[in-house]
Amino acid sequence: MLCDGLVIAPSTPADEAAIFDVERDAFGRDDEARLALALMAAPAWTLSVVARRRDRVIGHVLLTEIGAPVRAAALAPLAVAAPYREMQVGSRLVADALERARQAGFEAVFVLGDNLYYERFGFSAALATPFAVEWQGPHFMALELVPGALAGKAGRLDYPPAFFAAA
Repeated sequence: MLCDGLVIAPSTPADEAAIFDVERDAFGRDDEARLALALMAAPAWTLSVVARRRDRVIGHVLLTEIGAPVRAAALAPLAVAAPYREMQVGSRLVADALERARQAGFEAVFVLGDNLYYERFGFSAALATPFAVEWQGPHFMALELVPGALAGKAGRLDYPPAFFAAA
């Protein structure tokens, strides 16, 4: 089922309280909500995108630049209000954010999440294996926005401090 009347757009400062609520409700705790607001306030490149229905924020996704051997971003967090799950709101948010990252010149995106969900966008755990992070494992994945961008690359990824404060 699709969500009708959905508008996907970059967030504004006026959306912060609604973003906090959507993130908290989606995860059942404040950690991801605090992470989102901290990253949005940080000086690094961050893209915050919301899904609105009838002028109400019902979903949110964040991309933040990370240190890597190529120009890369982390996708985290992604949240959709419970009544709108299974309506492709999250999929539309992710697709939009990835396209905006591609247009901004990013070569790769990394995510920690559900493999079945993120693999449909082209994310792969195998692509992320050569890169070291604290949360290394089978649910850590990468996506090349530029084909071959990660080929032959390896090393430590440098995430903004907010990722560790929320952990």
